[in-house]
This record gives sequence, C-alpha cells and structure tokens, in this order.
Amino acid sequence: MAPYASDDSTTAGEVDEQRSGRRKAARYVVPVTVVGVAAATIGLVPALADSGDPDLPKITAQQLIEKIATSDVQQLSGTVKISTDLGLPDLGGLESSLMSGAASPDQGGSSADPTAKLTELASGTHTLRVAADGPDKQKLSLLENAAEYSIIHNGKDVWGYDSKSNEVYHGTASDSPERGKDQQPPATPKDFAEEALKAVDDTTSVTVDGTAQVAGRDAYKLVVKPKQSGSTVGAVTVAVDAKTGLPLKFTLTPASGGAAVVDAGFTQVSFAKPAASTFDFTPPKGAKVTEEKASDKAASEAPHKAFGKGEARRHAPKGEEDLGKGLDGMKTIGEGWNSIATFDTGGEGMPSGKAGGDLGGFVNSLGDKVTGKFGSGTVFSTRLVNALITDDGKVYVGLVTKDALVKAADAGK
Repeated sequence: MAPYASDDSTTAGEVDEQRSGRRKAARYVVPVTVVGVAAATIGLVPALADSGDPDLPKITAQQLIEKIATSDVQQLSGTVKISTDLGLPDLGGLESSLMSGAASPDQGGSSADPTAKLTELASGTHTLRVAADGPDKQKLSLLENAAEYSIIHNGKDVWGYDSKSNEVYHGTASDSPERGKDQQPPATPKDFAEEALKAVDDTTSVTVDGTAQVAGRDAYKLVVKPKQSGSTVGAVTVAVDAKTGLPLKFTLTPASGGAAVVDAGFTQVSFAKPAASTFDFTPPKGAKVTEEKASDKAASEAPHKAFGKGEARRHAPKGEEDLGKGLDGMKTIGEGWNSIATFDTGGEGMPSGKAGGDLGGFVNSLGDKVTGKFGSGTVFSTRLVNALITDDGKVYVGLVTKDALVKAADAGK
C-alpha cells in the first residue's frame, strides 16, 4: 500500500494515473466479521498534527500513512482489549448457538476450530493476548472466565486449543507470502487499520488530529472520514506509534453517533523478542484432537478477507448453490463509502407475514418492511452494515443508510 497525496510535488496527471491503477485492483468488501470497508485508494487531505500531549514533531497525513505502510514490526507481545457494538438484535443466545452448532461434536466439528470460535469477537468486549516473532510464529489467546482459547502458528503447524472443552484443532499454514495472517481474525489494531486504509479515492478525508498515549507509547492520531453523506460510517481514528508506525488503537464511530462500533487497542505492548516457548504447543493429555480436513482448508483460509472476484461462491455454504451463483454475479453501485454491493440469489426473498408462518413472523421482528418502485422487501440493519433483501430475491448491502438501499433498488428496477 503506497498512498498518495495531491501535494506540490505530484502533478494531476500522476495522481490520475495512480488512481486508475489502484481502481483496477479494487474490490468491494462485504465483511465476515466487523469492519469491511470498501477498498481502493486514499485521497489524502494534507494536514499537520496539532500540538498536544505528548509533544511530537509535526507530520502530514501522507507521511503518517507512509509510516504505517512501511512499518516492519516483526516481534511483539502485548494485551489487546476489543469492544464491538454493531447493535445486533438480542436473540436470547440463539445466534451463539447457531454459530457454534457447526463446530459441535454432534456435527463432526470441534469447539477449538478457529473459524467458529473467533466469531465471538463480533460482539461484546474481549481481552486478547498476542505475540509474534516473524511471519512463522504468532499466537493469539482469547481470555474467558476461568478459560482460554488460543491459536498458535509455529512453522507449518497451526493449533487451536479450547481449555474449557479440552479440545484441540490442528491444521497447516498456507504456503503463500501472507502465511500466518490467513489463520488469524481481524483482531488487533493493525488488522483493522489495514482494512480501513484500503479506503476510497477522493471521497475520503484523511487528517492528523493531534497526539495521544496508548499503552505507554507516544502516538499520532490519524482520522479517516467519508466526505459523502449517506454512509453509516462517521469516522475511523487510528493511533499510530510514533516510533515504529504500528497502529496501537483503532476506533470506528458510526454516523448516527453514540458508542464506537469497534474499539480495539493495546493496553500493554512490548517490542522485545518473545520467548521461543511462547509458540510451543503439545496437546494436553486426554484432549480430543481434530485434524483439519482437506475440504475445510479453503473455507478456513483468510477468514478476515473480503469476498473478491470468484471468492464469494467458494466461501458460500454447501447446499446454497443458488446463493453462490448469485454472489458470482455481484455488482457494485455507487462509489466510495456509498458503494452498495448487489446480487441476485436466484430465488425468492425472505419469508415474511402470514405466508411465512412462524418463521416469517420471526424475520419480520428482525427487519423493517420497505416498499418502493422495486416492489417490497426487508431491510436488516446494524449500526454499520445494512442489507435490503427484496421479495423477489435481490440483495443490496453496504455501509449506507436504509434510504440509500431503497433508492439503489428503485434505480435498479
């Protein structure tokens, strides 16, 4: 990621050429967990850091973006606190049961499977311990009441261990240059920041807004905001370590105000080399060990990556072939933060009303019924991502308001 800015040393032609190249590589993002910011380039607004505490040298937004991009922290350990508030409806624990069902022993799965366990980060407040020593050694532990869940990547081996159930999941790391990252969720400030900084051309304002101290480290505050109205994103603030360029804290606030949708930050961090034993793992005596199946590997790789070209159908659940076909035809409406992904499921919409019986009534309680030139449908809302499913099976989803989805559906009719 090499950001640009329209400063005195860059001609308009050069900027257009850079934008064009980046747009060719851009893909619309529908998040698996939390952030999911549409990706392309950043239209930087040069700004100098205001005076603050701590007192750091002035830096432009472009320089700070470049500092993040060139940061090469290989070794660290620390504690991260992450809070997520998407404003999802209270289903009385049903959502947890559904997510864990696929990993239950009765279904042939394992409670230690990372793809199921780490969905817990999508809501509530959690404490993580993280450690890294280069691209082949990482560890992430989710601390729970009287229990702990850990993912350990050491060379070719990737282990998941759930101390509560005493279950172990064993897989192998990808051979790609990004190996190691494909086994970890977006959980650290750096993970979230990388997604947010794949922002969108000149529809984005990026400034430096003073300084802060995070986990005892001096940091600059980078603020990313949509210039357009209609997005559910208010602002993204990233606290960047002044010395190393590593993002130390990530906060995403919604346009509607209130508490942050995502707030992830180090409460303690060290850049010393972790002890080699940190990444050692041997299944405890009596633990149930589940080996990764070849058919599971593709689905488990890059759980934090967005649906790119051809990826959506591959990640679609088996038995949902019609939906997979629809995802292959995904299109993008609009630009920047107001981009809306749309596809046709090839089937009917959500069951609703009397025709849907008990299930229809349940669905109606979760969404808002809307009508327009397109016909009728149901909007499912969170504080960040909203989705409209029409009664004839078309889907519109984005980081936009309900009204924006209805207008997009009307325009597509």
